[in-house]
Amino acid sequence: MQRRSMLRGSLVGLFGVAAMREAAAATEAPTRQRVVYHLADADRVVFVLGNIQNHVDGVGGPGKADIRLVVHGPALRAFHALAADDHTVAMMKKLTDAGVGFDACANTMKAQGVKLDDLTPGFVVAEKGGVVRLAELQQQGYAYLRP
Repeated sequence: MQRRSMLRGSLVGLFGVAAMREAAAATEAPTRQRVVYHLADADRVVFVLGNIQNHVDGVGGPGKADIRLVVHGPALRAFHALAADDHTVAMMKKLTDAGVGFDACANTMKAQGVKLDDLTPGFVVAEKGGVVRLAELQQQGYAYLRP
């Protein structure tokens, strides 16, 4: 009889601890999302910028998530200041104002013969290259998305 009582007491204690942990987790603030978007295809620029805007809106607006866009390859041409489409520039400005970070691949910039000043405002240079920057951000806990 005493063994059953001890077993019951142990089980009640275990379930009690588990319930307290679950209740504490439910009251904690949700973890801030950290996401890096990857863009290399020129024909996907507006689509990806739209996805990022949807992401910003979906988490409750600016400042609710840490979002970066790493651009390399042919897609970077869409952000050359002299050639950029007005719609693309407007979308990028809105996202920059919302706190989205933009990284331009240094290797692509060199291949395309552009400097940071030649790109639409808001970019920083991924000095080691776009793919290295993607890996670094993933190591820092950013989720990787390539729409």
